[in-house]
Amino acid sequence: IINRVTKSYYSELAKYNVRIFEYRPGFCHAKMGLSDDIIATCGTINLDYRSFYHHFENGVLIFKNEVITEIKADMWGTFSECREVTEQYKKPALAVIRIMNSILRLAAPFL
Repeated sequence: IINRVTKSYYSELAKYNVRIFEYRPGFCHAKMGLSDDIIATCGTINLDYRSFYHHFENGVLIFKNEVITEIKADMWGTFSECREVTEQYKKPALAVIRIMNSILRLAAPFL
């Protein structure tokens, strides 16, 4: 179910030229970010209301620290095991798939 809900957002993200990568060995639940090689984030926080206000989540913001080099290497290592989603997968699905996706998205906050 989680995989289907995740893929239901592809065509919407494609409208904004978001590049989508799928981790091939399985499901990667990491929450890491890197900006300009000087700022990094790492933690458990999802970007949703429940994670911000109802759950006990942790995260760290790292600024101009040597550990950022290790984070960047880890991220590139993860990307090397991913495949970029092509245009074929970003196209809107058939009506029956869109309906199923809409129903599954209702459960997304609980997954």
